[in-house]
Amino acid sequence: MSQQDRQRIAAGLTAGLSYREIARRLGRPTSTIAREIARNGGPTGYRPQQAHQATAQRARRGTPAPSNAATPLIAAMEQEIIEMAVRAGMPRTAARVHHDLALSEDGRRTAAELARRLNVSPASVSMAVNFLLQQGYARRERDPRRRRDIYVIDDGAWYHAVVISRQQTLETVRATMAVAETYGLDGPVGQRLAKTATFLERVSLDIIESADRWRHLLT
Repeated sequence: MSQQDRQRIAAGLTAGLSYREIARRLGRPTSTIAREIARNGGPTGYRPQQAHQATAQRARRGTPAPSNAATPLIAAMEQEIIEMAVRAGMPRTAARVHHDLALSEDGRRTAAELARRLNVSPASVSMAVNFLLQQGYARRERDPRRRRDIYVIDDGAWYHAVVISRQQTLETVRATMAVAETYGLDGPVGQRLAKTATFLERVSLDIIESADRWRHLLT
């Protein structure tokens, strides 16, 4: 792989492209890109110049790269999960924090641990965690002995996220219906808005009923 290729990889990571998209633009297999990034600092620590120099040194020494074939594949899969969350509307750092919490053995991390593991600032972690808390994807616990917050993702997180999403949808329903009534339910604008509100209300009802029915799968 040339130094120019590595610079394009770094540019793709900075732009938030998935491993698959970077591989497509370079005309290389996704596994090759994942392996290159994994052995040279990961998605947040990849530096093209250092990666090129490290590869050249390995070649001169005749030392093979790490042989854990599963690591690049896992890294690519994890990156794709984060990209899907971003495409669904979750801020990128929040998606990374959420994914890192899910990967922890007990689903718990401190802010300092998250900042260190993700190589981001404490302020970025704080903003990401606040988003996750507001949406129900995580919760906060207080460690009284060390006077620090611990952020937790447990088995009920997705259920709580669904409940919060439904509440937000119902607020939209009420606001939309109020505007519809202001315009008049006998006019085209009022009728269109009323139909929208009714649709959202019925869909949110179906979603919460389904969440209640299948909640036992999370316990």
